[in-house]
Amino acid sequence: MDFFQFFLLCVLSWACFHVLRSILRPRRRANFPPGPPPLPIIGNILQLGEKPHQSLAKLAKTYGPLMHLKFGSIDTIVVSSPELAQQVLQKHDQVLSSRPHPEVMAAYGHNKVSVGWLPAAGRWRVLRKICKDQMFSLQRLDSSQGLRQEKLRKLLDYVQECCDSCRVLDIADAVFTTLLNLTSTSLFSVEFAQAGSDSSHDFKGIVRTLTHLLHAPNIADYFPLLKPIDPQGLKRKSMLYVGKLFRIFDDIIDQRLTSESRPCADYEPKNDLLEALLDISRRNESELNRNDILHLLLDLFIAGIDTTAATVEWALAELIHSPRKMAKARKELHTVIGEKGQVQESDISRLPYLQAVVKEIFRLHPPGPLLIPHKAEADTEINGYIVPGNGQILVNAWAIGRDANIWSNPDSFEPERFLDSKIDLRGQNFELIPFGSGRRICPGLPLAYRVVHVMVASLIHNFDWKHEGGILREEMDMKENFRFFLQKAVPRKVAPVKL
Repeated sequence: MDFFQFFLLCVLSWACFHVLRSILRPRRRANFPPGPPPLPIIGNILQLGEKPHQSLAKLAKTYGPLMHLKFGSIDTIVVSSPELAQQVLQKHDQVLSSRPHPEVMAAYGHNKVSVGWLPAAGRWRVLRKICKDQMFSLQRLDSSQGLRQEKLRKLLDYVQECCDSCRVLDIADAVFTTLLNLTSTSLFSVEFAQAGSDSSHDFKGIVRTLTHLLHAPNIADYFPLLKPIDPQGLKRKSMLYVGKLFRIFDDIIDQRLTSESRPCADYEPKNDLLEALLDISRRNESELNRNDILHLLLDLFIAGIDTTAATVEWALAELIHSPRKMAKARKELHTVIGEKGQVQESDISRLPYLQAVVKEIFRLHPPGPLLIPHKAEADTEINGYIVPGNGQILVNAWAIGRDANIWSNPDSFEPERFLDSKIDLRGQNFELIPFGSGRRICPGLPLAYRVVHVMVASLIHNFDWKHEGGILREEMDMKENFRFFLQKAVPRKVAPVKL
């Protein structure tokens, strides 16, 4: 037995001793919501299974829509109804809007600086306002529409190349590449990714690997005593990849500052987010320093690219699987836009069936089926039960979207259910909350709303789609892949056919 194994054994023994002592110590049980009885030490972890959102939805049918579980040493409350989601995300959001800190988020102290993980208070408000004003305001989105059209055109050109050469393509990868380039160009005026590239060392590979790490379940989050050991090595890996991104960001910032201090004859000031952030920092470094900028850039790269790509992939998969609905959506596009026109963001309001398709995708396949977890700052009473302070709260948006008491035929893809419905996805209708609600609602919602609609519309307006190998629609694999808080389609390749 080498030193590391001996050290690991000692620490695990010490951890087990202290956990057992805490379990066996007599104590008065709080009035927690009902839930399955936990096993010693590990609690209810084994009941999560490979697809926790589905396992928790099944448990909620037995124990109710407000349920208590124990994941290791962490008290967890699972919410599975719109009424209770409203209480957590809106009525009590002041005391329930903090975040637990996954250990991988502690890389380079990201959890202490990130707008996604800071407590919803002073510093968080400053960073969130900067995000809104500089990237997600109506004025900013309107002014950057041309950039998104340019990236969309490149995506369609790539799909056309595959069509002309009778090649199949990985639609999720193509959309991911487009979104990554859209983000990098918005931030730095530079494209970083290339369609079809799979190298883990290029920028796309770094962002994708880091995104996967951040969504991987980590045993150290359930047993805080194990954090110094990092038994799965997830924090070490996240340190490696966050470091790679920070070095890239630092180089870009240094080049920008050098160019501005010693401009050459052909130098042109950039009109991108980095320039706006540097301007804020120049005016008041206490409001936004260089370290803040690095972490804010990291947030923007890892927050919404993979989830948006997953949503577009699911939309295309469901429409290929439902030819009549594909035809209905395409007919609407041809009627409103014409067969040769390019879909614009201003067209979205004139395409009610397309909007219904997107809502139905978010209902059936929310990219974050358990949303991002919340944490209670203090004991809070909900429906006569106690949500314990420091406990985490999971809102099962997937279970709410599949609830037969709310939706007819809940497992079927039926966009028509939204045609005469006032239910929206902007966080006010708790039957459909893919972006969350309350003060922690996703700040990128306005951008994601535009991008998803226009991408889905453009891909079905210009092309028909067949599954790889001529697989019949009845034989398509519509199962889900799950990375804790990110739901994706089974990887699929499709063949575009020019209309």
